[in-house]
Amino acid sequence: MFDLDSILRSNIKALVPYSSARDEYKGKEGIFLDANENAYGSPLDNDFNRYPDPLQLELKEKLSAIKGLPVENIFLGNGSDEAIDILFRAVCKPGTDKVIVCPPTYGMYEVAAQINDVEVVKVPLLPEAFQLDIQGILRVMDKTTKLIFICCPNNPTGNGVKWHDIKSVLEHFEGLVVVDEAYINFASYRSLVPELLNYPNLVILQTLSKAWGMAGLRVGMAFAGAPVIDVLNRIKPPYNINIASQHLALEALDNMDTVNRWIKTIVEERKKLSESLSALSFVRKVYPSEANFLLVKMKEPKKVYDYLSEKQIVVRDRSKMTLCEGCLRITVGTEEENKKLILALKELS
Repeated sequence: MFDLDSILRSNIKALVPYSSARDEYKGKEGIFLDANENAYGSPLDNDFNRYPDPLQLELKEKLSAIKGLPVENIFLGNGSDEAIDILFRAVCKPGTDKVIVCPPTYGMYEVAAQINDVEVVKVPLLPEAFQLDIQGILRVMDKTTKLIFICCPNNPTGNGVKWHDIKSVLEHFEGLVVVDEAYINFASYRSLVPELLNYPNLVILQTLSKAWGMAGLRVGMAFAGAPVIDVLNRIKPPYNINIASQHLALEALDNMDTVNRWIKTIVEERKKLSESLSALSFVRKVYPSEANFLLVKMKEPKKVYDYLSEKQIVVRDRSKMTLCEGCLRITVGTEEENKKLILALKELS
């Protein structure tokens, strides 16, 4: 039985969060003499002279309608990396507790652990299909294990993770299971957001950086039970999402039809790019992908990477990661960009 209170750090239980001026007065109109702002405005001729809504309620209400979740189940962070860091600070006692990651996977889980002085226990994915090693995870988890990170679709491999495996982890673990769905919009299967009703220890991360095309705004999302979200809100800085990002994200969320067209096009380009790469003589394997990138095993990845860099075509060398030996990760670009990539690779071959 999951008990959030039993895994929270004692200092977090006792934490009295900072109360900002905007927490204390909820109205939108008035003479604001409470926050020591510049009452004459901003040189940019907008409302940047005022502090933003610390809980981003207008943005959360719009996301609530899109995701089918109550506002109290939504946390917004300065990128999903902020949510990852806050989860560590909430439940992991430095120098004592542990987290489980399943490489190859997103590197920030391990970086955040190191910053917070938390031991990382690695249970590599199973070779070839890159699925969870359930028995390996169950074998290493103990009372000091507070978080398990699962990236789905996984970065850098691009594959989805089987639901029954994630379910098994959720049902056998007394800590928080964090499922990172940064690339879920490109997948052929649904998000696990509806499962939040069934699993109080499930936390889902998503972002506006990928399919929504707003990487520069740094708006990440965490979805979880209200008690978990309440803890994240208590720990976060009072004004963690700036007012420009809130306004622009609100505007962008009105353009779902455009985003859906992009997603459809990217998935179609992903298929064409995979086929073109597979036809190259020095490509050993193009792994199946549910994301907006492809993991490609090559005969001489460093040579290919350097050659493409000289052509000002930038890809990611993942050949030193566990189970990714000899691999480059290639983002699906526009149709024109993908054609230029393939043309350059054909010239190399």
